[in-house]
Amino acid sequence: MIVEAARLAGRNLFAPETRSAFWKILGITVLLLIGLWTALRGLFVTYAMPWLDQLVPGIPEWAGWLGIVFGIIASLGLAVGLALLIAPVTAVVAGFFLDGVAEIIENRDYPADPPGESVPIGRAIVYTAKFLGVVIAGNIVAVILLFVPGINIIAFLLVNGYLFGREFFEFAAMRFRSEEEVRRMRSRYRGTIFAAGLVIAAFLSIPLVNLLTPLFAAGLMVHLHKMLAARDPEFALR
Repeated sequence: MIVEAARLAGRNLFAPETRSAFWKILGITVLLLIGLWTALRGLFVTYAMPWLDQLVPGIPEWAGWLGIVFGIIASLGLAVGLALLIAPVTAVVAGFFLDGVAEIIENRDYPADPPGESVPIGRAIVYTAKFLGVVIAGNIVAVILLFVPGINIIAFLLVNGYLFGREFFEFAAMRFRSEEEVRRMRSRYRGTIFAAGLVIAAFLSIPLVNLLTPLFAAGLMVHLHKMLAARDPEFALR
């Protein structure tokens, strides 16, 4: 079931119907990341470099190249730090397009099912803010655990697998159900949802491709939710 849902989600990334959302999410995310990098680098040069000059006074002129090297290293460090922000940034950007993507998948692949309803704008903003906070907090934990030998990669997969599995399943299910029913369904199929989240976390670990994580995750969970609803009479779509 998960393999099939992932295959369909991968196919959906390049489908003509979702190509517009594909380029919008990719373009806006890249621009935001470049803007963040530029702003953080500017703050570093403006405030941190003068402080370092005062901290280590009297550096001879011939050693001035060390400042350039340090600046390059700091810029690369900022780039690595921003790489950790890919997940929350793309989540925020994609949040404005995922309802439309879900609607396209539902209408194209499940025409016989009742249509889903877009999440109201107020609820969507709260949901996006909550998801952003959860992802940032989870990835801070994952980054800390990266320094623990033997569990670093596993920690990254487990933390992000849980977070993405939970939040994107809720996104797909809330188009058809109340929050209480979504929680009950998520609780019953928590193992399946977590396994699907691990697939999303693996996708997230692929450089550059991971910019499309929300689009892939939304598609996967739309298909998974439909499959689970079709096999369980209690959660059948009516």
